[in-house]
Amino acid sequence: MLIVFTRALILYALVVVVMRMMGKRQIAEMQPFELVITIMIADLAATPMENTGIPLINGIIPIVTLLSVQVIISYISLKFETVREVVCGRPSIIIDKGSIVESELRRLRINMNDLLEQLRSKNYPNISDIEFAILETNGQFSIIPKAEKRGIIVEDLGLMVQPEDLPVTLIIDGKLIYKNLISSGHDKQWILDELQRKNISMIEDVFFAFLSSEGIFYAQEKEKTSLEEDNL
Repeated sequence: MLIVFTRALILYALVVVVMRMMGKRQIAEMQPFELVITIMIADLAATPMENTGIPLINGIIPIVTLLSVQVIISYISLKFETVREVVCGRPSIIIDKGSIVESELRRLRINMNDLLEQLRSKNYPNISDIEFAILETNGQFSIIPKAEKRGIIVEDLGLMVQPEDLPVTLIIDGKLIYKNLISSGHDKQWILDELQRKNISMIEDVFFAFLSSEGIFYAQEKEKTSLEEDNL
């Protein structure tokens, strides 16, 4: 039993490392060759995990080999357009200037019901509102609406706005994140003063606190348990 547990732990750690090295994309965002490698890695890891008669190295070597293949193919695809088209394919224009490209629908074996479903999921129920619809190489639809149907942006209004920074998390469940506090340009006394303004006495009493992209401090106090309320 201990051997099975140890083998499972080793293979799990290996697969996690391999998947991290392959990138952070979700399954739905993977290219076909990446999805194939992911499925094969899962199968290779399961076999020695289930059968203790198979040497552990027989699962490790193929997994590392597939990782190397994925890295090499990805690198070559970055350098050579023709290789990228062979391995990943090329985007397909499904709707061109408001007209459905029937030949592409037939080639990709997409029926109208599937197309309309995809468009509705992107909040475009009317094909007449769409200038271009593109099926990307990862299977996702990209929609470019007609000029009169796109949303208003700040540039259209001629307004000048300041660029925003990312929100900074400062406290999580009563724990102060010092590196984030320092990177935000503040110190511990500053955050204590901010908490006092919100009638929170200690950092330990804070459930979550962050500095917004506009530089505004937000803090939410922990919910008091029934025992704490009785003590009050």
